[in-house]
Amino acid sequence: MNSGMKKLLFFIVILGISYVAYQYMLKPANKNLSENKKRVEAKYEKLAELERATSAANDLHKQLGELEEAIKFFESKLPSTSEIHKVLEQVTVIAQKQGLKPKTIKTLEKKNNSGYIEQPLKMELQGNFNSFYSFLLELEKLPRIMKIRNLELQKVRDAQGEVSTNFIVSIFFQNNKG
Repeated sequence: MNSGMKKLLFFIVILGISYVAYQYMLKPANKNLSENKKRVEAKYEKLAELERATSAANDLHKQLGELEEAIKFFESKLPSTSEIHKVLEQVTVIAQKQGLKPKTIKTLEKKNNSGYIEQPLKMELQGNFNSFYSFLLELEKLPRIMKIRNLELQKVRDAQGEVSTNFIVSIFFQNNKG
């Protein structure tokens, strides 16, 4: 065998070894590397998703705290049912202080709700319109949750600025059952 033939045979053997090395070593290693890279990327994505969920959970925790504070605030505005006479007395005193004459104050059937009780009072007052307006402003300043419904104002005949009012004021109380 001459030297040219040896070189050719050596070149073919090197090429064969390179091909075998590529097919049986490099190609599987590249495939394995690619799969591992995909798994790592999937884990990074799950980690990012977990971070977003944690952030959302922290936001929800903060919102829950704010809602609990709001509930405590509104519950503080709801007296217990044993205080209904005090609130009724406050409303009556305000009406008299403003110079209004209570014609009737009648309690209506109370409405039991899951978290609170609503006690409607039907009131008829008579007096000066400005006094009635001041009465409403004073009611608004009370540290209780109240609601005025069915407000009717009628001018009193032959009396300048005098009105007769008919309305329902609902006073809200804590439901002590739960």
